[in-house]
Amino acid sequence: MAAVMDHDRLIDSGEGTPETDWLAWPGLASMASVTAATLAPDGSRAVVVAPHPDDEVLSVGGLLAQLAALHREICIVAVTDGSASHPGSSEWPADQLARIRPIESQRALQRLGVPEAPVRLGLPDGGLLALRSLLADRLLPLLRPGDVVFTTWRMDGHPDHEACGHACAFAAARVGARLVEVPVWAWHWARPGDARMPWRRARRVTLGADAARRKRQAVQAFKSQLASDPSTGAGPILRNSTVARAARPFEVLFA
Repeated sequence: MAAVMDHDRLIDSGEGTPETDWLAWPGLASMASVTAATLAPDGSRAVVVAPHPDDEVLSVGGLLAQLAALHREICIVAVTDGSASHPGSSEWPADQLARIRPIESQRALQRLGVPEAPVRLGLPDGGLLALRSLLADRLLPLLRPGDVVFTTWRMDGHPDHEACGHACAFAAARVGARLVEVPVWAWHWARPGDARMPWRRARRVTLGADAARRKRQAVQAFKSQLASDPSTGAGPILRNSTVARAARPFEVLFA
């Protein structure tokens, strides 16, 4: 993920709000719950639209493991190849990332029990905000009435994440699909109880031990994002706080 700053929703500095603060917040424990089977009823298809390789796992990796165990039909749409995650790096140049990150994503999905290869749109990493209409047009023929579309929240703080949220909202409404948005970067910049978050729409999906384990293992597939970059001195793209959030025994969705 190529991080940027957006006013007071800062996403490219520090570790963000500590996970201990989130886990201590009573709002998480009292949140209305929903199950994988309810989110994607029998006969429906779960479509996950990921701005970058790894967003499908960070957002709903545990849910995907549960849906795969339920034998639900799953479609992963990879919007970009994630080639802008290491700007200025000689260790991870863009062309190498364009090859490696999709491979990492496929390995991660296999660890979740999702064998299907993603549909790859090949749009530019970091450039989706200006291409929201094009993205929506590309999504329309991929969606069916009755699909449940999972994507990043429209106010997540990263332009690519927000562009995916807006494009999916438009496309889902056009075809008669249901939209479910997922915060990813918001856990970094928001604070417990933050009024900018749509908590009334929030639903908590409890992950069983197997799904939680599979998600943790899937995150470890993204080797390019988990190591420091000696050529630029930058730390890992997936920071310790991000990895800690991905290890939660639950996921939060805006349904």
